[in-house]
Amino acid sequence: MNELERTAGLAATPGYEYARRTDSQLHVAGQVPHNSSGQLVGVMDPLAQAAQCLTNLNTLLSVHGFSTHDIQRLVVYVVGEQENLTRAWAGVQQWFSGTVPPATLLGVACLGHPGQLVEVDATVIKSSAQAQ
Repeated sequence: MNELERTAGLAATPGYEYARRTDSQLHVAGQVPHNSSGQLVGVMDPLAQAAQCLTNLNTLLSVHGFSTHDIQRLVVYVVGEQENLTRAWAGVQQWFSGTVPPATLLGVACLGHPGQLVEVDATVIKSSAQAQ
């Protein structure tokens, strides 16, 4: 794990990296609804979990010199029935103030942590005009 990510407030991720930058792209691991201590946020609340995942994604982007404007595609994974998908999507829309990048909302059977209902994955690429 990158120490800059921990310093920025992301939880430790033993055994894997949050992201890897290659030129103008950031290859992002799925963001989970954990706070900086590694505790699950929003137990049984897909809206709160979506917001935490996106907050973590935003922190990760910032650490690596990207912004939400560089998100080219978003994938939101949600455990549960239609109501959970609807609530998670409401969290995504609120977080992006209604202007969501191209996105896919997927219902899944389970995710990696007990109680986790939402995970967010992103394709992040700076345009050549913005690339560092």
